[in-house]
Amino acid sequence: MDFKGRNIVSIKEFTTKDIEEILDVAEMMVPYAKGEMTSRLLDGHILATLFFEPSTRTNLSFRSAMMRLGGTVLGFSDTAGTSVQKGETLVDTIKMAEAYSDVIVLRHPQEGAARLAAEHSAKPVINAGDGAGQHPTQTLLDLFTIRREKKRISGLNIMLNGDLRYGRTVHSLCYALADFGVDLTFVAPPTLQIPNEIMTDLKEKKVNVSVHDTMEEAIGTADVLYVTRIQKERFPDPTEYAKVAGLYRVDVPLLAKAKKDMIVMHPLPRVSEIATEVDRTNHAVYFRQAFNGVPVRMALLALVLGADLRSMGGTTGGGGR
Repeated sequence: MDFKGRNIVSIKEFTTKDIEEILDVAEMMVPYAKGEMTSRLLDGHILATLFFEPSTRTNLSFRSAMMRLGGTVLGFSDTAGTSVQKGETLVDTIKMAEAYSDVIVLRHPQEGAARLAAEHSAKPVINAGDGAGQHPTQTLLDLFTIRREKKRISGLNIMLNGDLRYGRTVHSLCYALADFGVDLTFVAPPTLQIPNEIMTDLKEKKVNVSVHDTMEEAIGTADVLYVTRIQKERFPDPTEYAKVAGLYRVDVPLLAKAKKDMIVMHPLPRVSEIATEVDRTNHAVYFRQAFNGVPVRMALLALVLGADLRSMGGTTGGGGR
């Protein structure tokens, strides 16, 4: 389909065919993302990054993606020093960014902020996370990672662990996976289990779902273990956070019970939920997962800006990194 000018607000607005097209373009972008080849595909285009919440991977990977394709970037990663501190509304901030750029990437603590921004912008808006709502570009890079590591998505058993209630990465990923014919296993304490509305949607789509309190109960059947951080910043009551902080931990003894080819993913940042010793195992793919944000976001930027992908060529760079 034609992605030109399209807003990227919710993964629910994409068909599996849309997603597969994006992943195919991302695959083409990998050597450019690594710096093995160079391209000026987006030369003359400007990306505005508006980050009302802290971010490392999403912010830097969007900036890297734009620059790898020859575009330029402006924006902010902290509202200090901006007119937001003077009381400027989100809509007015978006109107200003619209005037100065060709595409807008927005991260905001309020759920629904990206939808509001898209309604008021004539330029495409990409949701980089809105509160406990959606994080569609993270979902796309997660799917890209699963497909690259496991050579497929359909038919896999995906085990999701941690903060399933407030975790926007999990919410978006569940909606996307539902159409790929996977089994989903949810592991979380009752207070952090997947929201009822998502569970209802999954059941309506005939997704095979199982729920567990501990990882040990289900680790042996998982093809993918997707770990999430217990997000202190999402808890309205600090005492509730204290009850669940540190409840789950992935370590080498746990992985001894898993399939030898099971992969461990994490949207990062991690705190203590994955032991650093896991980094040295063949299960760990979360750092490759983080890199995958660059080719996926390169693909999205090229598609929404209507770039002619047939012109992709470029020159050989200084070698891969």
